[in-house]
Amino acid sequence: MPTVYRNAQLQGTSSTGSYSNLYNTSSSATAVISSVVVTNTAATSALYRLAIVPASASAAAPSASNWIVYDATVQANDTVCLTLGLTLGNSQFIRVSSSANTVTFSAYISEIT
Repeated sequence: MPTVYRNAQLQGTSSTGSYSNLYNTSSSATAVISSVVVTNTAATSALYRLAIVPASASAAAPSASNWIVYDATVQANDTVCLTLGLTLGNSQFIRVSSSANTVTFSAYISEIT
């Protein structure tokens, strides 16, 4: 099984109640997410959320059991590095949101096909 190394980047949302897909595995791949970096480029702090959801929830708000991080703060002009080692099975998604669109998310991924 070959491993492909990927980076996924996404600008955050302007409301913690709206979600975007940062990364998803295909139906024939799995992945290990080594880390997620959250950067706030604004002069005010912001909240962020991160969840792992199945394909059936990829367009919906994550449920309580899906949250990895919920309403954590990234300070003004700061970066938070999350060293996670998360594993994603087939057709799973990383969903993110933030209280300001000045927050960016970057994931570092080893994808196994």
